[in-house]
Amino acid sequence: MNKIFNSVNLIAEIQWVIAIILAILVFATILFWFWNRINPSKLVDEMQLRTRSWWVMCIIFLFASIVHPVVTYLALGFLSFLTLREVYSLLNLREVDRSVLFFCYLSIPIQYYFAFKGFYTLFLIFIPVFMFIIVPFLLVLTGETKDIIRSMCILPTSLMLGVFGISHLALLINFPEMNSNGVSGKALLLFLIFITEANDIMQFVWGKIFGKHKILPRVSPNKTWEGFIGGVISTTVIGCLMGFLTPLNTWQLIAISSSMAVFGFMGDAIMSAVKRDFGVKDMSSAIPGHGGILDRVDSLSTTASPFFHLVYLILITS
Repeated sequence: MNKIFNSVNLIAEIQWVIAIILAILVFATILFWFWNRINPSKLVDEMQLRTRSWWVMCIIFLFASIVHPVVTYLALGFLSFLTLREVYSLLNLREVDRSVLFFCYLSIPIQYYFAFKGFYTLFLIFIPVFMFIIVPFLLVLTGETKDIIRSMCILPTSLMLGVFGISHLALLINFPEMNSNGVSGKALLLFLIFITEANDIMQFVWGKIFGKHKILPRVSPNKTWEGFIGGVISTTVIGCLMGFLTPLNTWQLIAISSSMAVFGFMGDAIMSAVKRDFGVKDMSSAIPGHGGILDRVDSLSTTASPFFHLVYLILITS
């Protein structure tokens, strides 16, 4: 059991943050339960569903924090697999494209192996360079050229979002250069996940309370300038308060946190456009109150890689 569980590596800062998150979830659960008793509404029902889902995701992260890193890498790889499968289940792919999907799925263990071993260069170029060429060539080998340009665009893009973006979460955990600077990879991972999801919540809350001016009325009518600006400011403040999990100073925290809020919004907006093209509200119903897997990790898929590289750049230049 000691080979699987590695709780001694759960540093005090992470323990405190997890305790705070659990306390917030307990408070939210009790609050929305009483609120629903006193004044039932569709919004309260939605918030109760979201709170239950946050319990599940919090327990999953807690488990990932105390187990051996190999288990965490496997879990993140499985997350990429679920994300790709969710996307491909909605795509109207050509029959010949399905033979190429095997190689798309095969890229997952390869990419996460590079992350686990800390092969930084191979990690960076495998999907954006090699798979970007290999996947279109495999499509050419099928001999079917009708609508091939659509498949050549869709499959590499899905790899970039579902595998390359998300796999940066794994690279954060055990990257030698970061750990040699006294930086806890798990603490950085927790910081990124916390501010990314806090941004989603804050933009939702500010938009519900003050939202009047729509940003993308034809793509995502619920997104407003008030929600976006309120989310960026709130996320920046939260990021500064959570700065003890990082080696960053105040100005760096402000820059990183505000940037992640913007990148998170971009990821959500991109996925909203994709869902509108598919004609669906949620990618699936895998997570009650949150939609599918990709509905929850859309922001992380566009914040993980910028966060990693910006923090890494700060560390090697300071």
